[in-house]
Amino acid sequence: MYRIRLHGRGGQGIKTAGRILGTALFLEGFEVQDAPRYGAERRGAPILAMVRADRRSINERGIVTRPDLVVVVDETLIGLAGAGVTSGLHAGCVVLVMSDRLAEEWKTRMQAPGRVISHPPGDAHAVGARAVGAAARLLGVISRENLASAVDSETADMPPGARAAVVSAALGTFDEFQPSAGLVREAQADSSEAAVPEWVDLRAESANISAPAIHKASNMVEVRTGLWRSLRPVVHEDKCHRCLWICGTACPDSAIVKGHQGYPVIDLEHCKGCMICVAECPSHAIEALPERSFNAAGEERGMSKPREATG
Repeated sequence: MYRIRLHGRGGQGIKTAGRILGTALFLEGFEVQDAPRYGAERRGAPILAMVRADRRSINERGIVTRPDLVVVVDETLIGLAGAGVTSGLHAGCVVLVMSDRLAEEWKTRMQAPGRVISHPPGDAHAVGARAVGAAARLLGVISRENLASAVDSETADMPPGARAAVVSAALGTFDEFQPSAGLVREAQADSSEAAVPEWVDLRAESANISAPAIHKASNMVEVRTGLWRSLRPVVHEDKCHRCLWICGTACPDSAIVKGHQGYPVIDLEHCKGCMICVAECPSHAIEALPERSFNAAGEERGMSKPREATG
């Protein structure tokens, strides 16, 4: 059985890449599972797509915990523990990182026991398509024709221009990886491949019926997306260089503003917990802490009032 994980962020085409890869394997005669895993849908948050493929019936379910191929579309996820990029790596696992950095550097940083390959990500709008083209060639069991058919099928609803870009990126990368065809090997079936769910207790709403709470346009400030967080970014001012243009620009929701003496202040009512600021901070002054630890301290989840911003 082939077990594959694709890691990226919301908006990078990871969900679509998993579907394309699963469809291509199905066209080759495999039994296939393909499924994404993510929290509340939001751009910039970590997401992974899982694909299993076997010539026989697949009885495994849940998260792929021991992958044969891991594709990392966004290198900033590698240092983010919650993304789980390095989870389950083993000597037989091939890791592909879409990055301009050398493969040797990533192998050291990830402490990967198996083969690591690095490939330039290119245009950010088609990085997911390039990832699936590379994955298809690394498996060595997908023909160019079936990959093209899978891309055509899974992008049928896209505008013609965007669709053509996906086709070009996927097939072009498939051709580039020809020397590495078949590098990924099938692993034996593992009956222990399963994930134990971690249950979260949710509080009931106070309303007796469901009803829309927002009735007008330009209401983004009224959407308390901080309630979605599982991790909270915390700024350590003793390490902060006050280079707000880095974390503030990287934040996909503009939830980081200038506070007292130029230090960044995070708007916890609208920070979704994507942790991009943690990955981008050059001085490692922003730390990711579990949201539940703040709840245990009696703080209302996602509703902490930040210090008043100065501009």
